[in-house]
Amino acid sequence: MFTDSHCHLNFPELKGDLAQIRVAMQNAGVDRAMVICTTLEEFDEVHALALAYDNFWCTAGVHPDNEGVREPLLDDLLSRAALPKVVGIGETGLDYFRLNGRSVLDMAWQRERFRIHIRAARQCAKPLIIHTRSASKDTLDILKEEGEDAASGSAGGVFHCFTESQEVARAALDLGFYISFSGILTFKNAADLRDVAAFVPMDRMLIETDSPYLAPMPYRGKTNNPSYVPLVAQQIAELKGLPMETVALATSMNFEQLFLRSGSH
Repeated sequence: MFTDSHCHLNFPELKGDLAQIRVAMQNAGVDRAMVICTTLEEFDEVHALALAYDNFWCTAGVHPDNEGVREPLLDDLLSRAALPKVVGIGETGLDYFRLNGRSVLDMAWQRERFRIHIRAARQCAKPLIIHTRSASKDTLDILKEEGEDAASGSAGGVFHCFTESQEVARAALDLGFYISFSGILTFKNAADLRDVAAFVPMDRMLIETDSPYLAPMPYRGKTNNPSYVPLVAQQIAELKGLPMETVALATSMNFEQLFLRSGSH
């Protein structure tokens, strides 16, 4: 019934507990999950999870925060995107939150990495998984510069773990992207984000855990896992005045439309 559109089941906090996590998912009605790649070095492990289970899929990409890792070339992403069960490009984007004494100008390497992911996504016709933090203007500008817009048969994708303003959400929607909400939506200090979620239409929304991080209330501060994604759906149901089943169905259908459409898997 529920789909966790973004998790990291290969991370050390989770991979040793996969059997128990899968039981917990089944008990919670979470019948699908997307395992997200953050480095080329981990791709084989991520891909193996997708191949091992019929209700897991995966992506190929290098997270904007990751330094000291293999830099992706276009062919690196395209060759991995052509493999079975690889249905998206990313996690990619821009993150200026931790500049560590550098200026935004110094992050040109991050912007170039992002452009390579966009070009790969457009070439293989698979959607982007966008991470943006303290960098929304550059993120949107680069997507447009690389040809992303709703009218042009672009790669499209999702702004994952959304924490930006309603204006950024509207701009992402206008480009044809989906918006995904995580457990942050349930945090007491996230009233502004709940307003954004109320604004985003149900036919353009996904839900996720981003586990092992960002466990929703009442598990905040604990290790997150995909079985907790219904708590995100519950918060959205309350905001929208909808039955939880409606949110589950809509977000799962959106996942199918974005990632499992013909030719994407």
